[in-house]
Amino acid sequence: MTNGDIFVGEMIGTAILILFGAGVCAAVTLRFSKARAAGWVVIAFGWGFGVLAGAYTAAPLSGGHLNPAVTLGLAVDTGVWDKVWIYLLGQITGAMIGAVLAYLVYLAQFQANVRKTGTTEGTVDEPVPTLGIFSTIPEIRNPVANLITEILATIALVLPLLALVGSNRHVEGVGIGLIPGEEGIYGSGIAILLVAFLVVGIGLSLGGPTGYAINPARDLGPRIIHAILPIPNKGTTDWGYSWIPVVGPVIGGLLGGVIYNAAF
Repeated sequence: MTNGDIFVGEMIGTAILILFGAGVCAAVTLRFSKARAAGWVVIAFGWGFGVLAGAYTAAPLSGGHLNPAVTLGLAVDTGVWDKVWIYLLGQITGAMIGAVLAYLVYLAQFQANVRKTGTTEGTVDEPVPTLGIFSTIPEIRNPVANLITEILATIALVLPLLALVGSNRHVEGVGIGLIPGEEGIYGSGIAILLVAFLVVGIGLSLGGPTGYAINPARDLGPRIIHAILPIPNKGTTDWGYSWIPVVGPVIGGLLGGVIYNAAF
């Protein structure tokens, strides 16, 4: 597996993940969307299907990590660190591309996100905030609580994922990338499906407080794009909170790897 394969695989897979994830958030949030106000369950399944589509696509090239927390957890478990940087670069790049693609899909809805002439604040025609389409926003802003939520939710992702793929951890030549002759770190398509449902479960059970970033690239890449894009009435990009959905999942990914390595 070359660095080019890893970068392209992670870039494409993460772009698909964010296209689905930011897309479902836009569908539920923006006016003039047929899925508007469909609710949190729809959002959780949209992100899960994004993991499914992205990981299946990326698996033959890079193993389909799509998440720096997963990459770091696998590196801690296996002790293989030399390819980590290229995984992270591909993931961040892909997340930014996916955010742009989701914006283009809902371009007309974003352009229509303006207050109609003669309406007042608080009416149904008031512009809706857009940051939540791209990145996470806590329901209660409490840095300590928010950080703890992101750490624990990420451990809840990385630890079961490592256990799921753990039967391959001692195969000679298997690092944090593709298992020769098999589908990425997962070993089978069924494993990818199970991880996708794991992400849905985390969203339903643990996503309420912060919106469950559990993936530094998933939050940071689209947040950068939100700051850049010419979105009408887009509001704040909230850089003051942006460190939590990056630091929390990084800590959670590392702890997930440490716990799995120690216990299994």
